Amino acid sequence: MAEDKFTAIIVGAGPAGSTAAYVLAKEGHEVLLIEKGAQPGSKNMFGGRMYCHALNRIIPNFWEEAPLERPVAREIITLLDGDQSVSVSCQDLTWTRPPYHSFTLLRAEFDAWLASKAEEAGAMVACNIRVDDLLIDSGRVVGIRAGEDEMLADVVIAADGANSVIAQKAGLAQMFAPHQVATGVKEIIELPPETISQRFQLDGNNGAAQLFVGACTKGMQGGGFLYTNKNSSSLGLVVNAAELQRNQYRLPDLMEDFKTHPHVAPLIEGGRVAEYSAHLIPEAGLAMVPQLYGDGIVVVGDAAGFVLNLGYLVRGMDFAIASGEAAARAVMAAKSQGDFSRQGLGIYRKILKESFVLRDLEFYRRAPEFQENPRLFQTYPRLATAFASRLFTVDGSPPVHLLQKILREIKESRLGLSRLAIDGWRGATWL
Repeated sequence: MAEDKFTAIIVGAGPAGSTAAYVLAKEGHEVLLIEKGAQPGSKNMFGGRMYCHALNRIIPNFWEEAPLERPVAREIITLLDGDQSVSVSCQDLTWTRPPYHSFTLLRAEFDAWLASKAEEAGAMVACNIRVDDLLIDSGRVVGIRAGEDEMLADVVIAADGANSVIAQKAGLAQMFAPHQVATGVKEIIELPPETISQRFQLDGNNGAAQLFVGACTKGMQGGGFLYTNKNSSSLGLVVNAAELQRNQYRLPDLMEDFKTHPHVAPLIEGGRVAEYSAHLIPEAGLAMVPQLYGDGIVVVGDAAGFVLNLGYLVRGMDFAIASGEAAARAVMAAKSQGDFSRQGLGIYRKILKESFVLRDLEFYRRAPEFQENPRLFQTYPRLATAFASRLFTVDGSPPVHLLQKILREIKESRLGLSRLAIDGWRGATWL
């Protein structure tokens, strides 16, 4: 067994792990950041958008050096049904000026940069290493085993993604159920920058984020996304794993249908697929958050289930970064007391509650339940597109007042006013 001992060994060099390593190393602590991939970001996948507030607090004005794509200026939500679609678009140019609201980015580049910041601060970064097991002494985690190597630490930080083997080995988490996660698939489609800007009516390097609901997932719980990068677009689907299993759909087939949809195809026409990736995404909110800390261990980022999906807004990276910072602060507090027990690391939850992480997850605790409503992905896209089509159709038929048009569509959808009112009330109060 190695004689050297780290303050923290962090497993996983994604945003959560690298942030924890950066904060700890900057304060002079001995840190080892371990990544299974060839380099940080090589095995990481997400839709492609990061809200800036969490990282800007840790690395002020990070956009001056970080490898980012486009600041998001336009938000678009599109409902799809057959060949029909309805979109709601919002543009706010204040989002594209410092301190910025959000950026699109490519994880392979961004994660490598963030890990390099941790390394510059003094952390040791080790890639191409698979952690096989935890070292446990008298019930407390004291390090990790990778192959024949054993390394000791005061604390191990589990930042190894949605299906966290480290958290499971520590007895803090169980294998998730299919309904608690979604399967995401994404393609990076290369296009000229001016083509992207023209198609989304963007000025200069401004970007757009578009979410799709309805026909793109065959009415299953989930949706599509498109984020504009400098020289490419990130296009993908996210579908509840249990729904995929129950309906026997293949995600690659759904992706091909999505790409050829008449609303989507013109946005990527002429593009070249440069990258394909898939990923599991925690979607059950507080219901799948494991025990966040134990004797000698804390859990961060996706490993802790820190993802928030409201349908119109999806957040993950800001939660990952903030939880990484919170874990680092908790480790430093425990070290100052010389107590790395479960009780000593309990301050981690307190820090998370004082930040937006647990506050927001608790506030939106019923959002996952709302997302399980099949009408959101079947009835309402069909209702909205049919109403919009009828609203703008002129064919010589007798005129009908707007209210009558609305009531006619509701009646033909067989939804019922009472069900519509209940769903509307839940959406307005749960989201």
